[in-house]
Amino acid sequence: MRTVYRQLLDTFSHDLILYCDLADKAMTMASTALTKAELQPAEDVLGLSDHAEELRQRCEDRAVDLLALENPMARDLRQVVSSIYIVQDFDRMFKLSCHIAKLARRRHPNRAVPADVQGFFDEMARLCAHMLSEVRDILVVPDEDKAITMDAEDDAVDDINAHLNSLVTNRTWEHGTRSAVEVALLSRYYERYADHCVNVATQVVYLVTGLRSEEYLERRKEEQAEAEVAAKFQELERRFRG
Repeated sequence: MRTVYRQLLDTFSHDLILYCDLADKAMTMASTALTKAELQPAEDVLGLSDHAEELRQRCEDRAVDLLALENPMARDLRQVVSSIYIVQDFDRMFKLSCHIAKLARRRHPNRAVPADVQGFFDEMARLCAHMLSEVRDILVVPDEDKAITMDAEDDAVDDINAHLNSLVTNRTWEHGTRSAVEVALLSRYYERYADHCVNVATQVVYLVTGLRSEEYLERRKEEQAEAEVAAKFQELERRFRG
């Protein structure tokens, strides 16, 4: 029974990597369609919808099979539960890429964003791609300390989103209401995509430690404080003996 369970769990983990790669491919092509005003990458993203749905359904079926088996170990059960949430995040990330692709296709052959804010979208696309690359790494080799640092990059995407929102709502915005709405929507799509990367990282922290991110950070601070106190006592003892 344990051998069968382990095989199913390994297959499920492999499917998560495939889903991660699909989300990465979709966002890369959607960003190309957006920033370069190219039609084919947008069509290619939307053409992946059936594959994404098939992969999502397969992951959900595997989760049901794993939960139906008896007596999973605690870590195995955490892996299944975490993976169910991760599947939902990857599904949403793919759909956000589709939203970007649809908007880029709708504005083709024109660019969907004005030239003077293009650089912000280039940077958000770069940040999201880097975050997902790190997500893939921690899915392959779970690392709670690496996972917990994902918030810093998410903050950078949040800052760009906030800045773009301030630009499109300012009276000096020169590109019209339609453009303002589309820029705000596109910025929000990237911001939410980055949020889902953080969500996946949070699930990895739970998988490895059994703790939520906030709980793990608090425990790590306590352990660091205890280590510092122990180091001070060791230094005092060394001086006393000396």
